[in-house]
Amino acid sequence: MLFVEANGARIPAIGLGTWELSGRTCARVVEQALRLGYRHIDTAQVYDNEREVGDGLRSSGVRRDDIFLTTKVWTNHFAPHDLERSVKESLARMRLPSVDLLLLHWPNSHVPLEETLGALSHAKRMGLTRHIGVSNFTVALIEQAVALSPEPLACNQVEYHPYLDQTKVRSACDQHGLALVAYSPIAKGRIKTDQTLATIGRAHRKTPAQICLRWLVQQNVSAIPRTSRVERLSENIEIFDFELADDEMARIAALTNPKGRLTDFGFAPKWD
Repeated sequence: MLFVEANGARIPAIGLGTWELSGRTCARVVEQALRLGYRHIDTAQVYDNEREVGDGLRSSGVRRDDIFLTTKVWTNHFAPHDLERSVKESLARMRLPSVDLLLLHWPNSHVPLEETLGALSHAKRMGLTRHIGVSNFTVALIEQAVALSPEPLACNQVEYHPYLDQTKVRSACDQHGLALVAYSPIAKGRIKTDQTLATIGRAHRKTPAQICLRWLVQQNVSAIPRTSRVERLSENIEIFDFELADDEMARIAALTNPKGRLTDFGFAPKWD
């Protein structure tokens, strides 16, 4: 397994995203992922599956110290006292003393960012999390967050796949020593029928999804594909036995599309 290193955090390059996984399915998929060799699990308060993620971790038999676990604070808990209380509730649901990475899930313009980052940093100093970071932050918000945060930020988690150009955000992350963690890294399955990825895949005996994930990892990006199928779990992690050539990387990057963004809400920031 490769790692992405940023401000003291060592984030496994491939993880399991758990959005839309729930109940026994979620616990089973987390357990199976860990048994297959995954060491990076991503959840969030708003996914309503933290309890099941914790159950999956325990059932796997993998040592807690070997797992990199992320959860994300939802926007209505950004006021300082709310943030601390909500994080303690997350840990109680998971039956764990701490997580490895705690993120602000989306920007929230209704609470001063300085106050929220102060509370996030306080959670780190209390030992509730080893590292802190942000998610869905634009270049301007990254600049603000880095300037305002009392503790170093480890990452910005954003949507990233070949159809969405994230050059500006990646550059801002690089400039400030933040890792970029990619959610929806296989474009919610849309890449499976992509002819460019299929052609490159045939040369390496890999699927379009594996080519896509390898493309991200070779950019020093950590990717967290979500799946509920065991065969896909195996497929998504089997990307460390080949390398894409520079021209192949460029051909994949050229797939970018102005309408490539798949996750957008009314409360989203003005994207770069």
